[in-house]
Amino acid sequence: MNVALRILAVIGAATRRRIAFPLRAAALFWGVVTESVRPSTWRRTVRSAFRGALTRIVAGALGTVAVAAVIAGLGLVFEALYWLRTAAEEAAAGRILVTVLFREIAPLLVGIILLGRNGTATVAELGGLLAEDEVAILQAEGIDPFQFLVLPRVLAFAVAAFTLGTVFLLLALLSGYTTGTATGVAHASVFGFFGNVLRTMSPADLAVVPAKLLLIGSLVGLTCCATALGPRGHEGPARLLPRAFTRGVTSILMVTIALSATL
Repeated sequence: MNVALRILAVIGAATRRRIAFPLRAAALFWGVVTESVRPSTWRRTVRSAFRGALTRIVAGALGTVAVAAVIAGLGLVFEALYWLRTAAEEAAAGRILVTVLFREIAPLLVGIILLGRNGTATVAELGGLLAEDEVAILQAEGIDPFQFLVLPRVLAFAVAAFTLGTVFLLLALLSGYTTGTATGVAHASVFGFFGNVLRTMSPADLAVVPAKLLLIGSLVGLTCCATALGPRGHEGPARLLPRAFTRGVTSILMVTIALSATL
């Protein structure tokens, strides 16, 4: 009997370690959803924290997103226009770009950039606050650490992902079209080109692209906050940063695969 109990204890402890982080992240996500819709949540300090986090995230990742968009435009949009023109299938360019660039590449790249540029910085910042007992000081002053530290950052990541994703798509299309026009591959006007792309978007595309960007952004923020403020948050950056990056990449891929398969 004692042997069986010890075996069950070992299995239970391993299971709890495995599911502890997903459960903590799910609890934080539910807290963000429920608290963000309450007007009483948005006190001056929370609004200020949200604006500051959003400004830092967008400003920090904008340059990298712009460079990645130009590269994607040259490597995907221009190539699609070139080869489809060669095959006399120019009308199919819009559908291919929506399926590949809008639905898959843009959310994935924006999520990875946000995680690398801003997510790791968030882990280091919150981990430092926890190590220096700043979180305990906030609690002693009557400030809810969740509302002040987690909620505004998660929402800022979500809004930033949507904003940067829109910028990414516009720059990718413009750079690819400009290159195609300069080389004689694209003959339509810029409005005709954008109109062709937009006309090929289905209702599912209009739903999945914003959903991916918002979910990926919020999960990047959640994984970074949950890692930094978790039970092992007192660990140094050498352990926290790789763990947060791995969890963030896993979350991004899970959202991409799930929404691509269902919508």
